[in-house]
Amino acid sequence: MAQNAKQRIEALGKQLAPGATFEGMPAVKKVADPSSGLRLKDKVAIVTGTNSILGIGRATCHQFAENGVKAIYLCDFDNSNLEKHKREINSLYPKVEVHVRQFDAANEEAVKEVVDHAVTTYGRLDVFFANAGIIGQALHFKDVEKSDFMKVMETNAASVFLAAKHAAPAMMKTSAGKKSSSGSIIGTASVAGIRSNAGPTAYSAGKAAVVSIAQTCAYQLAGTNIRVNALCPGLIETGMTAPTFETARARGTEKKIGQLNPMKRGGNADEIARVALFLASDEASYVNGQAWAVDGGLSAGHPFVPGKLA
Repeated sequence: MAQNAKQRIEALGKQLAPGATFEGMPAVKKVADPSSGLRLKDKVAIVTGTNSILGIGRATCHQFAENGVKAIYLCDFDNSNLEKHKREINSLYPKVEVHVRQFDAANEEAVKEVVDHAVTTYGRLDVFFANAGIIGQALHFKDVEKSDFMKVMETNAASVFLAAKHAAPAMMKTSAGKKSSSGSIIGTASVAGIRSNAGPTAYSAGKAAVVSIAQTCAYQLAGTNIRVNALCPGLIETGMTAPTFETARARGTEKKIGQLNPMKRGGNADEIARVALFLASDEASYVNGQAWAVDGGLSAGHPFVPGKLA
């Protein structure tokens, strides 16, 4: 018998021997609780960019709460709706401990404070969803001031860097309820960060940076069991894009929104939140360093308007 074949049989035998449960087969090795269960049971999460009523941040906090998170931090520069969001989550999911923080996601001291509070209070940090972002000025790049460009980069990219910088060491800490290093860091990028012509220059550059930060940090955290991924939404109806959707509805052209993607429609915040939930959970334990596009298929091809090829 060839040596390689013999090695394969011996290896298979070692796998089958212990714990065989069905006709000599071992049970399927599970890395997380059942999908129908609470995906974030007992975990502690921080989410930035949560103030918008239509936003991805708010929708994600609801998904996290519904899926058993022990504590969640609602963070935003604008706090006009944060307390209302907190009351809503408390009414729907009374077991979840909700904290509100008002700060600029690009403020390092503030990011460090909220991370430290989570570790001091709960002895752990499991998820940091760095979702804060701004669109910037929708101008031709030659008309954008450097200061305006850098402001967008600060909010959209530096905030994700700071989240990773402070969340990763916290996720390495262990406690009675968390026996080993682990965690999920998610940065909100955009389809504009992986394809051109989907946003202004500063916005696109910042979102491309988020993808690069996720990929680079994933490798620099090798062996820690801390995953870093970038979430890349397409055209989603949020507070940021609401004027586009409302204008289209007023004109009766709503069906044209999303016409360049295979789904032929725009998306909603919950569709992004459910992917954020997956990436935050142990079910995504082997998903790392990825730019996860949730864009109705827009980035899968080269968009064109049907019937307008010439």
